[in-house]
Amino acid sequence: MKAKITLLPGDGIGPEIVDATRQVLEAVERKSGHSFTFSTHLIGGIAIDETGVPLPDDTIVACRSSDAVLLGAVGGPKWDDPTAEVRPEQGLLGMRKALKLFANLRPVKLFRGLESASPLRPERLRGVDLVFVRELTGGIYFGQPKGKEVRNGLRTGFDTMVYDENEIRRIVQLACDVARKRRKRVTSIDKANVLATMQVWREVATEVAKKNPDIKLDHQLVDSAAMRLVTEPASFDVIVSGNMFGDILSDEGAVLTGSLGLLPSASLGEGKLGVYEPIHGSAPDIAGKGVANPLGTILSAAMLLRHSLDLDEDAKAIEAAVQKVLDNGLRTADLSGGQRSLGTTEMAYAVIAAIEGA
Repeated sequence: MKAKITLLPGDGIGPEIVDATRQVLEAVERKSGHSFTFSTHLIGGIAIDETGVPLPDDTIVACRSSDAVLLGAVGGPKWDDPTAEVRPEQGLLGMRKALKLFANLRPVKLFRGLESASPLRPERLRGVDLVFVRELTGGIYFGQPKGKEVRNGLRTGFDTMVYDENEIRRIVQLACDVARKRRKRVTSIDKANVLATMQVWREVATEVAKKNPDIKLDHQLVDSAAMRLVTEPASFDVIVSGNMFGDILSDEGAVLTGSLGLLPSASLGEGKLGVYEPIHGSAPDIAGKGVANPLGTILSAAMLLRHSLDLDEDAKAIEAAVQKVLDNGLRTADLSGGQRSLGTTEMAYAVIAAIEGA
């Protein structure tokens, strides 16, 4: 396998965790005889500082010409002004649009030995293994009209939630495809009792389910789903939702594992090109200290190998290596409970040793 991988370190701890993960991919490269070519480009706050925009044109060109993209994180206090015309997060939204990435996949699975890290009791966590499939390019984040104005002397903000049936159909179909390789259950999230947009969502989701008779589909209102994620998380297999509801629920689901540092994600479109990133953000409070947990990014690289490069066995090797280092009691600071912990590079080296020794 020869592949071009674009690295977008971004801001905060992004450069540290991306560099650590690149070394893991190089270990996979050596062990399996692949040839990966890496190139590094700007996105987010650092891109604003150096070019004036959060997503430079050469970054888009590099992403489009690559086989996969590995992203660190964007944002930080330096650019944390919600009223600013140019913000780091615009780089993410722009990239999703430019690469036509309409779906975000977030697996949530508790690693053996980390049950105590979760805020939930161990018995509630037994069997938790679910995937969020979130629509990325539609809904209230992109709908028009939106804006701020003064109405009747009062400051007023407004946003529009819009989904057409094609947008709904493709994301629900993707959820069915994901479920087909798992336990064949899909839960579609909506608010059809009060929102017209979500009534269309439920109608189209039902139509898609009829064309996938091997998949069991159920519908759930977003508020009851939020409660069920805490009370019965193991009852979910694949959860599919619109942009805003998925944004919120997937973060709630992430808490189940006890550490955001362990969770990967993939943003996918119609083809093989995808953007892979951990979900934890830029963590500016620990940036540059060499203590960030790289495992979420390393597991994102496993998703990259599986979904964009069709290297499922290599993806499994990374995932098994992560489980092995955890079984050996190795922890970064966010998981150590105050005990001795490994730094970012040390943890990456431990994963590499597990891969090479496999």
